[in-house]
Amino acid sequence: MKKPIIIILLIGYVFSQTGFEIAKLVDEKPSPDDMSNTTKMVLTNKKGKSRSLSMVSKSMDGNKKQISWFLKPKDDKGVAFLKIEHEGKDDEMRMWLPAFKKVRRISSKKKGDAFMGSDLSYEDLSSRDLDENEYRRLDDETVGGKDCYVLEILPKKSAKSSYTKHISWIEKSTLMGVKEESFDKRGELKKKKEYEFKDMKGFDIMKRVFVEDVQKQHSTEVTFSDIEVDSRIEEKLFQEKNLKRLPKK
Repeated sequence: MKKPIIIILLIGYVFSQTGFEIAKLVDEKPSPDDMSNTTKMVLTNKKGKSRSLSMVSKSMDGNKKQISWFLKPKDDKGVAFLKIEHEGKDDEMRMWLPAFKKVRRISSKKKGDAFMGSDLSYEDLSSRDLDENEYRRLDDETVGGKDCYVLEILPKKSAKSSYTKHISWIEKSTLMGVKEESFDKRGELKKKKEYEFKDMKGFDIMKRVFVEDVQKQHSTEVTFSDIEVDSRIEEKLFQEKNLKRLPKK
């Protein structure tokens, strides 16, 4: 007689979880110590014309530290990006622009700007601080056969966000994002995002992101290949001086 009671209690707990509790579970999900990959971005405008960019990226601490070097197209070869996230203060973001022999610092006021002409902003490249948002749990939904939590995420003023809210669909079994909709300062739908992951060494690793700017009718598909995890990347790599050092691989 005890078994059904336990099951009922567990079911009751799952349904009683708040939006914040679900977001906290997602935030605490284990990730590799470090990761490296080759990234390809395909940008497509409303006329269907596309252009591609590729880069090598390395990251650690759940992507809180990231450095990337662009390899293609030829005009962008050598451009590099460094991001270091901090708790309680603005993230550090820098771009090395070899054509101008200059390092450009990305201020918090520019976090809504597009990254290399894509539909990803600098803000989209940063992790969301759990305490800088409010979370509301909406009705669960099934997306592509995946049973999902649905969260409404509302950035607080302290977040200095370029968005007013996000609606995020999170697969229950993996706690990974399936898709998301982001709304601009006018409260209008700005971006639609779709995510795909794969298992590597027991971690769920992102393999594809598709972002559509519905207002500009422009899209960006990001795919990741040559993925390596826990390869002992040294923390000293994430320094401004290394932006100028295009890796051999």
